[in-house]
Amino acid sequence: MTPRPLRLAVVGHTNTGKTSLLRTLTRDPDFGEVSDSPGTTRHVEGVRLLADGAAGLELFDTPGMEDGMALLEYLERLEEADEKLDGPARIQRFLDSPESLRRFEQEARVLRKLLECDAGLYVVDVRDPVLAKHRDELAVLASCGHPLLPVLNFTRSPGRRIEEWRSALSRLGLHAVVEFDTVAPPLDGEDQLYDKLALMLDTHASLLRTLKQNIAEQRTQRHADAMTLVAEMLIDIAALRLSAEPQAETLERTAGELRRLAREREQRCVEALLKRFNFRPSDFPQHALPLEGERWAMDLFHPQALKDVGIHVGKGMAAGAMAGATLDMFMAGISLGAATLIGATAGGLWQGADKLGRRLLGRLRGYQEMTVDDPVLRLLALRGLALIAALERRGHAAQGPISIDALLEDKAAALRKDTLPEALQEARARPEWSTLTEQYEPSARRTQAVRQLAAELDA
Repeated sequence: MTPRPLRLAVVGHTNTGKTSLLRTLTRDPDFGEVSDSPGTTRHVEGVRLLADGAAGLELFDTPGMEDGMALLEYLERLEEADEKLDGPARIQRFLDSPESLRRFEQEARVLRKLLECDAGLYVVDVRDPVLAKHRDELAVLASCGHPLLPVLNFTRSPGRRIEEWRSALSRLGLHAVVEFDTVAPPLDGEDQLYDKLALMLDTHASLLRTLKQNIAEQRTQRHADAMTLVAEMLIDIAALRLSAEPQAETLERTAGELRRLAREREQRCVEALLKRFNFRPSDFPQHALPLEGERWAMDLFHPQALKDVGIHVGKGMAAGAMAGATLDMFMAGISLGAATLIGATAGGLWQGADKLGRRLLGRLRGYQEMTVDDPVLRLLALRGLALIAALERRGHAAQGPISIDALLEDKAAALRKDTLPEALQEARARPEWSTLTEQYEPSARRTQAVRQLAAELDA
């Protein structure tokens, strides 16, 4: 028999961020309606979270409580002098009264849903002062006889009153509290929420542990997927090379095309990252990346690339500089007619003529090969990593645009590093690894390099 899902009513005063909490927990920026105007939610709306593929948790967004003080007085008037009704009975009598359909219609919807659920999440805007209306509101909600877990919202905002609210809630007997900023939730915010619920609802502890584990697995997979997206972009751009005749006008046109391809590739990566984290393209407005800086190099000399086309170099020739000198000597030998220049290496070059021949011939004819410069690749990597960090810390209720400027400033020193990761150095020697040109050839080696780079970026 499939266990019944845990049902939670999300309750609280008007405009405290109840819908925002549900957006962030469900990672759905389109759930409900979020506005700075009070009373935006006028009806009850539900959503379901799965645990191991089955219905695990049902969350219900409710309207805001608007007049808890008057409602508490009305509840007291409903009870006759000789009656000793418990809390739920008092609430039910109110729900059967005419005023539940008139003056207190909003509150009636909230209380009816809380009675149907196992517990309530009481959302607090900690920027607000603690007032008598909040205490009366909590007294009414507590009368339903179900556990309440206060969720302190907007805890990272200026003017927050976290300790004031914690003290007030404690005096009302609510000692279990969780801080969960729906705009910028902590990475372990959901874990804390479900841990507190498991303590309060021990009969559902196993289900909540399963849900927590599923969420952790999803978070890990999202992170790994994001790192792979950035690694794919970097391999594409590192391997990108365009050939041009040595005339100034042609070279400038080719440089412009190189920048365009790199910018568009980064934008596709940004869009893929936003989609993977379920944010909208408008959440991160397109930034014009200053891709000034090109390299003039053949990059034929990575040992693995040379080996793949039949060139076997000794240890002394394995470094890029030595292999490059070998090629320069070989080409000088062609032009000067020398016959005894590193025979084994020369023979290997011709064995790999199917991949290198055109490029060698182009160089002999004066063509230049252009790639993006190392600092540009490092900047692309930093922008990608900063965006991932921002997305992992952003709630789906956030309304403002994503900014990564502060994260980039923290990592600016990385732009001064001398060397690129090994996978990018190899990509330099493999134009067939770039999906941005017609030379692209899928290969197991490229897939391995992407995995290697993603792991290094994550480290």
